[in-house]
Amino acid sequence: MRYLIFSDIHSNLEAFEKLLSLKITDSIDKFLFLGDLVGYGADPNDTISLFRSMKNTCSIRGNHDKVISNLESSSLFNPVAAFSAEWSKVKLSDDNRKFLKELKKGPVIVDHFLTICHGSTFDEDYYVFSVFEAVESLKFMKTSIGFFGHTHFPVIYFQRNNKLNAIPLNSDKKIKLDPNTRYLINPGSIGQPRDKNPRSSFIIYDSDKREIIFSRYEYNVKKTQKKIRAAGLPELLASRLESGV
Repeated sequence: MRYLIFSDIHSNLEAFEKLLSLKITDSIDKFLFLGDLVGYGADPNDTISLFRSMKNTCSIRGNHDKVISNLESSSLFNPVAAFSAEWSKVKLSDDNRKFLKELKKGPVIVDHFLTICHGSTFDEDYYVFSVFEAVESLKFMKTSIGFFGHTHFPVIYFQRNNKLNAIPLNSDKKIKLDPNTRYLINPGSIGQPRDKNPRSSFIIYDSDKREIIFSRYEYNVKKTQKKIRAAGLPELLASRLESGV
């Protein structure tokens, strides 16, 4: 089976459309989405509608999905995130709001051997930014391979003989996975990369070869920025897309 794992679209329609137009997606058996369809960007409805048109998907919710579908308050968000969440609530159609509300809470085990979660395996909103936090997440993971999002930083944490290490993923890379090692992997973000690289990123996992392929691609950033500014959303949400921070 070939899985495409992606996360944190954040209403960036141009980045999402470019992903689905890539030739490599033709060979994918199942798409695994790690949460945050919406928030920040100017196209919440079109992004959700495009996602709903996909086949062979398994998905979970993110913290922005919860807030924008009114499952939680935006009071704990920073001012920029809260503004964009409240703006998105107004723009969202009733049907798409219902869809967001019904997204599953992570973690979810896919095909009996892969775990997907948004933040961590013990708390869907918890940020895994370090080896210490990855260790805690692995304690609650029931499979040997897991994928998470939320941080927008692509990285592989791997645990062997009770030792845990990390490999940042900065550029296209192919890695063979060891059957005697446990992995917690972040594919980065489709809609708002934050690792100082503005290109969107995703991962393909080939379960037969036990191999992951990390890939990045460019999209029409200028068009996305123009939409954000025209919508009256905070300037930071447009400017950060150029630098990937």
